[in-house]
Amino acid sequence: MNLLYANDRAGAYPDSWYAATADIANPRPALDGEARVDVCVVGAGYTGLSAALHLAQRGFSVAILEAQRIGFGASGRNGGQLGSGQRVEQPYLEKMLGHADAAKLWALGQEAKTLVKSLIADHAIDCYLRPGVAWTAESAADVDDLRAYADHMGAQYDYPVEMLDEAAFHAVCPSPAYKGGIVDWDAAHLHPLRFALGLARAAEAAGVTIYERSAVAQITEGTPTRLRTASGSINADHVVLACNGYLGGLSQQIAARVMPINNFIAATAPLGPDVARILAKDIAVSDSRFVVNYFRLSHDNRLLFGGGESYGYRFPTDIAAKVRKPMTQVFPHLAGTPIDYAWGGTLAITMKRLPYVARLGPNILSASGYSGHGVGTATHAGKLMADAIEGQSDGFDTMAAIPAPAFPGGTVLRAPLLALAMTWYSLRDRLGL
Repeated sequence: MNLLYANDRAGAYPDSWYAATADIANPRPALDGEARVDVCVVGAGYTGLSAALHLAQRGFSVAILEAQRIGFGASGRNGGQLGSGQRVEQPYLEKMLGHADAAKLWALGQEAKTLVKSLIADHAIDCYLRPGVAWTAESAADVDDLRAYADHMGAQYDYPVEMLDEAAFHAVCPSPAYKGGIVDWDAAHLHPLRFALGLARAAEAAGVTIYERSAVAQITEGTPTRLRTASGSINADHVVLACNGYLGGLSQQIAARVMPINNFIAATAPLGPDVARILAKDIAVSDSRFVVNYFRLSHDNRLLFGGGESYGYRFPTDIAAKVRKPMTQVFPHLAGTPIDYAWGGTLAITMKRLPYVARLGPNILSASGYSGHGVGTATHAGKLMADAIEGQSDGFDTMAAIPAPAFPGGTVLRAPLLALAMTWYSLRDRLGL
């Protein structure tokens, strides 16, 4: 199933600031005819590119089938934040899994962050990697929660997080919406599409063949497994499904547990000296709302602001207006600032907001559902699947053991039910509950 959303054009990148500032090559050829490889990867986002790169470096023959273009999905559209640990905080994981298993997931999350940084350095990927991600507090209770979190991470994990009171946080980010915050200086932010394209170049240099505009229409399990596209097929000993929010109908097992949702980002016109009224330091920021707002400055002094979600298969007709509303709540003085780019992207979430990593068959692995934490986790999941194919499955098995309940309502009702829940949480955010 070739899954496209409104505002997406087949074979074309969105009209985003990321696409406008990336070195995009001409399209790779589509698969035409028959091919035989050790491993076929479906999807050329972070997960698939990382899996392919690591497998090729170990001597496997690898082909990637990408329905659109490299980094076309969330990998080329996201907020660019490389966070620490997992998508949910360690105290929550400790309650859910116990301290020992939560500590294993923390360690894997830290490996993910280190992996991204090392890939960027090793392959000279020019993606504007910068240190520092802040979380904000919008009330005194939020400040207390963040202070408790920082204390917990220092005491239990020996991990330093800088706590900032209201005055100190306003010296970094002078928005009247915030009463304080924390800064994780080992987290980072980057240009997500440039990172994806850099991974693709590294994978091709290692011997990977990437077929673009080659949507997989059917997978026939066996030894080997056969993957069919509109104009060809590949037989492979192993298959990696790395589709995330663009899975379509390839696996009902995944679809029951991983749901696509849409998120939106706008890039203002260059702000010039006015950037100091946004951020005094070149860090990324996420707020404490359930429907998260996030922002950072671009290398050409624009504000990149993400906010708002939708469910189903359509983007809003006016994405800029949808993002401008939360943006001006955080920065009222930007009400009249032009927005030069506005785009949507489809990511994937799970019930627990933790990735769904699974062995779907004897020779089929999958990882998806990164829930907004994919820059590090997706890249790392690709490596973990490469490790598992080579016979070292400890990390993969740890991630696969995370509880992964199906969404209520099945694939038909899950989006409406989630929309109702998110409306309630949005109301709580607006009321400050």
